[in-house]
Amino acid sequence: MTGRERREQLIGIGRKHFADKGFEGATIEEIAASAGVSKPVVYEHFGGKEGLYAVVVDREIESLLNAVQGALTSGGSSREIIERAALALLGYVETSTDGFRILVRDSPAGQATGSFASLMSDIASQVEHILAAEFKSHRLDPKAAPMYAQMLVGMIALTGQWWLDSRRFKKHEVAAHVVNLAWNGLTGLEAKPTLTTDQT
Repeated sequence: MTGRERREQLIGIGRKHFADKGFEGATIEEIAASAGVSKPVVYEHFGGKEGLYAVVVDREIESLLNAVQGALTSGGSSREIIERAALALLGYVETSTDGFRILVRDSPAGQATGSFASLMSDIASQVEHILAAEFKSHRLDPKAAPMYAQMLVGMIALTGQWWLDSRRFKKHEVAAHVVNLAWNGLTGLEAKPTLTTDQT
């Protein structure tokens, strides 16, 4: 096995261990044993568990971000774009279950990259311009678009987490229901929403 092949093997095995046991539960010993190598081989390629984890997380972030960005920049109506973005995220959950499990867990202390919340925030910032245009066309304040983008992306991401373990519905059905709530909720937005209960 070449050095590159060995590295890819360790990344795949590490990905599986991190998905099954989390960062804290996975050990270099187990990863090395699964690969049929000694611990120093893992250290040689990644410097330790943190280095291997960072590579795995960076790959998963890139994969998910590419899928969602592709959906957001593919053109069409605002509803079609939201539908494609929901399908892209759910498609990632379906085809990269281990990767999604890794991303939704908390990153280890001191880890600068890989936070699922920061990833979702990045995606939400790309959704803002779509919502801002919709808000303007409905004579709503576009300054609120960033907040609504966070809500929309959060709703899809949390539904994805739920669907990860509850596969009673097909991907297209889940996406259709998410978009139904988001879109029909968006079409009925009040210009100046207020709470109906006394807030004293």
